[in-house]
Amino acid sequence: MTHKKTHLEYKTCLVCLRPFAWRKKWAKDWEHVKYCSERCRRHKAD
Repeated sequence: MTHKKTHLEYKTCLVCLRPFAWRKKWAKDWEHVKYCSERCRRHKAD
């Protein structure tokens, strides 16, 4: 049985402004996720 990923929530990254989808590793902290990747998190504006 395969799962479709069309129903996942999306947010926009604050650094690169690209949309990114919900991931299982962010399940407990999804409301606090702001960046699509570690690279964007490191290059955030101070």
